[in-house]
Amino acid sequence: EEGPSPRACRLPPRLAWCSIDWDRLRLLHPLGAGGFGSVYKAIYCGATVAIKQVKKCNKNRLASRQSFWAELNVAHLHHNNVVRVIAASTRAPSTQDTLGTIIMEYVGDSTLHHVIYGTDCIAAERKDDELPHGPVFLTIAQAVSYSRDIVAGLVFLHSQLIVHLDLKPANIFITEQNVCKIGDFGCSQKLEDAVSSGPQFCQQGGTYTHRAPELLKGERITPKADIYSFAITLWQIVTQKEPYLGDRQ
Repeated sequence: EEGPSPRACRLPPRLAWCSIDWDRLRLLHPLGAGGFGSVYKAIYCGATVAIKQVKKCNKNRLASRQSFWAELNVAHLHHNNVVRVIAASTRAPSTQDTLGTIIMEYVGDSTLHHVIYGTDCIAAERKDDELPHGPVFLTIAQAVSYSRDIVAGLVFLHSQLIVHLDLKPANIFITEQNVCKIGDFGCSQKLEDAVSSGPQFCQQGGTYTHRAPELLKGERITPKADIYSFAITLWQIVTQKEPYLGDRQ
């Protein structure tokens, strides 16, 4: 694998601690792809990790750049219910058309969406067979446990003045220990001290089915937006149905 492009810019000083040691990174295989990039399983400094490479989007370069920097809102945070960022770089291997690279803790490829709707073959790979095969109703204990994990993660994020703004089952990962971790912070925003700055407004995308009405109307961002998204997610956990039906969001 070739080294990072020498012409790429560096992380700002406040994020220098999490710069990538490229010599200790080895990609294994793809885990998936989304609107802003691809995710790979990899080995970094001897540990299994997930690598997210944010692609350069010719149609919306600003959005892809905002997504990359938004992911780093949690770069300095540690919590049991939040996916941890280990390292990052605005550089990328020269063979990759990427805007930047983010190394995160590996939490597996199981999400709450998989568990709720029985999609993918996640349960077949679990030795303890804790997760359900197919769309069977979760037990009350499972629903409460998942909900408590999500709430704990949100309380922590909000205490750090971070709002997720895209909370949904597909962005909540479930570890082999059956613990929920909130991930995918590409739409997140850091709320500044209200004393030193005015109201903040949402400028990025998200999932409309889980988006708070005030954000759809272009109103100011508050942690209440995540509470609305959690309520929709909780409804999905309990009913195991999609919140809205139709050909378009």
